Amino acid sequence: MAALWKSIGTVALLVTCFPAAWGQRVSDQPEKHVGASVHTSSGLVQGHIAARRSGVSEYLGIPYAAPPIGHLRFAAPVAYKENGTVHGKSYPHSDCPANPIPTPDYPGFTPQGPRIVKTFTQQVNNPQSEDCLYLNVWSKPTVSKPKPVLLWIHGGRFTLGGSHSPYYDGQGLAGDHDVVVVTINYRLNIFGFSGAPGLPQNTGLLDQRMAVEWVHRNIAAFGGDPERITIFGQSAGGSSVDYYSYAWADKPLASGLISHSGTASSFVPNTQEYSTSAFYNVSKTLGCGDSKRDAHKVVACVRQKPYRDILMAVGKVPAAKTPALPQPVFHPTVDGVTVFGDYKKLSAAGKFARLPYLVTSNDYEAGYYHISAYAANITLSEKAWDRFNLAAFTCPSGAAARDRVAHGVPTWQSRYFGDWDNLRLHPHSGAYHGVDLPMVFGTAKQVSGIANNERENDLSHYMASAWVAFAGDPKEGLSKFGWPRYNPEKKTLVGLGYKNSTHAEFLKPQQVEQGCAALHGDSLPGKGAF
Repeated sequence: MAALWKSIGTVALLVTCFPAAWGQRVSDQPEKHVGASVHTSSGLVQGHIAARRSGVSEYLGIPYAAPPIGHLRFAAPVAYKENGTVHGKSYPHSDCPANPIPTPDYPGFTPQGPRIVKTFTQQVNNPQSEDCLYLNVWSKPTVSKPKPVLLWIHGGRFTLGGSHSPYYDGQGLAGDHDVVVVTINYRLNIFGFSGAPGLPQNTGLLDQRMAVEWVHRNIAAFGGDPERITIFGQSAGGSSVDYYSYAWADKPLASGLISHSGTASSFVPNTQEYSTSAFYNVSKTLGCGDSKRDAHKVVACVRQKPYRDILMAVGKVPAAKTPALPQPVFHPTVDGVTVFGDYKKLSAAGKFARLPYLVTSNDYEAGYYHISAYAANITLSEKAWDRFNLAAFTCPSGAAARDRVAHGVPTWQSRYFGDWDNLRLHPHSGAYHGVDLPMVFGTAKQVSGIANNERENDLSHYMASAWVAFAGDPKEGLSKFGWPRYNPEKKTLVGLGYKNSTHAEFLKPQQVEQGCAALHGDSLPGKGAF
């Protein structure tokens, strides 16, 4: 069927496969103004023709905030104010500082398994720099009206990752659908979640907010509609999306939210005391003193250290204790501004942005984490892995959907089941953590080195069409697409790739939530996933 789309391209054929309009492919033929420069609040941004989609304008490395160096290290972001020319032809500074995680020699790896894991964990030899607060935009210049916008927040346990990844390359999604795609960097690890005494916490989340503000202010120049911005993200990025809805409830600057494999209730954030103790652990290692010294002097000293020295000191901080996997220490911290201590209470009171919400997770997230456990010399029983899946992903996703529905928010829940040869990590990896992303972005070949088969392409296009339908009309788009709104008592869980089908199967949420009641909302068995 994928071949027919390319050769025939008729509306009639598409209508028989997908709901009207949403699934239509758009020509890749280059247009007159592909790559044209655009004026933004960051200056004149020069674009170019995307390598794999000749009809797509690609704008890489657009600064949205001042470099967070010197006195801005650990501080809230400051909007970028230069007015020069941005040469948006490459990722100039790429990833924010992070400690890489080596890929273990996992027994049973498929031939493509190591490549997929290295790509997912950003072991792709990208340069690192604290001057990293940049974003990227993909858009076709053919506009009859402003396009909806999909703004992506990457995952990585809040400690690694970046927008310069084959996983999140937006040219295919923007080329095959009438949508503008944006991906962003934000500060990670101690630089984004420092615990530094006397300073704002969760500056990585503040970076995300500033990026959204930049997009809202500038996206019209790229053909996007500032009133139709959907924020979506995966894992730590999925939790960030949900965090965002509580932190910016009164002025979200977005029209819809999509969380992949992560919500605000997927893990317990750090207390301020714990985060501060971790910061002092690093400062003492660096020779800057600890809590016995004046806090301002300690922070000033750490700010003068090279970021690589700080990362080395971070690597010596003991991981947080957990019944499952080791958890990074520098994580979101309860500050009452961007992160809160009782999301169950806030949800009951409806204190979140009343934006249409799509929450999604994968059927066997642990298929990826088996590799992390092996690297840490940890062995878990299948029962423990099942509780891990439930506590970190399945149960929080269901709870987030019910919380929204209880307050009248248009809500959908999906679950990805696909298990395809080219994306398989090991014989039992199943629908593992992150495997849904190449389906939405259309980047499976770039991730694994192996092209999709035709059925896989069909499902990939179907999923991307659903995401675009939601972004185009968050309140009704998925209903028009044929998906029922979430109801915990009915077959409203949208099964994607169920038995490797190319369309949706509608299931009862209880089919996957068995065991959630016994957890009583406790995410501890899933600790270490984020």
